[in-house]
Amino acid sequence: MLETVSTTKIFNGTQGVYAHESELCQCTMRFAVFVPPQASENHRRLPVVYWLSGLTCTEENFITKAGAQRLASELGLILVAPDTSPRGPDVPDDPEGGYDLGLGAGFYVNATQVPWAVHYQMADYITQELRALIEANFPVDPEAAGICGHSMGGHGALTLYLKNQNLYRSCSAFAPIVAPSQVPWGRKALNAYLGPHEESWRTADAVHLLTDHGPSDQPILIDQGTEDIFLDDQLKPHLFASAAQEVGQPVTLRMRDGYDHSYNFIATFIDDHMRWHHQHLIKE
Repeated sequence: MLETVSTTKIFNGTQGVYAHESELCQCTMRFAVFVPPQASENHRRLPVVYWLSGLTCTEENFITKAGAQRLASELGLILVAPDTSPRGPDVPDDPEGGYDLGLGAGFYVNATQVPWAVHYQMADYITQELRALIEANFPVDPEAAGICGHSMGGHGALTLYLKNQNLYRSCSAFAPIVAPSQVPWGRKALNAYLGPHEESWRTADAVHLLTDHGPSDQPILIDQGTEDIFLDDQLKPHLFASAAQEVGQPVTLRMRDGYDHSYNFIATFIDDHMRWHHQHLIKE
């Protein structure tokens, strides 16, 4: 059952926050949905873009900081922004108190290890449970869905897109973790959620997905700030660009001079990403 937490009017559309009891994550999950004004015109079904946020974020960060609703309202795009992890008193967190594991750090994978596996089923939650809930309660066109995200959410967008091309027709990312198997954030999370055998990490790593399974049907857009403090140690977008070139995956990697990892960077270029998805989602 869907609970409406809040709604507000913005750019002639409706920004809502909702909650439900997740069977997959075994807890209450929240997500945000922006519905543009075109939805009220003759009961139209509209293209939808799923946004996956980064470490420490909730469903609120994107809808309050990115400013995506303005152009989404003009283009007629529904935007969905889920939380980044399961939450609640019974949901395990990083025992060392870190921000890069546990609450706010689901990494969009299906955990297989104790104690994470009971709740941390974020890959299936995004692609199955949340998707079904959105399609049942909002006027989306299920054949016109895109996915994008930032940092950890960029990792999620790339991996879920590459593994589920039957579900998503477009993909983009801001400063994504493209090779979690090779960086500290990813190695900590994948070891905890998936176990110590690194072979099991390959399907949660965008670079490995490209090299193991080949290119997708559609081009991918990535924006990355040159002054991002995580660029060299955690993000390494050149690894994805190299793998894409090797397998023939069309990818546009734009290095944005002077921009950092913050939502200031996202807000500056979010319109480009909204147009990118609109271009690929609108049926000819």
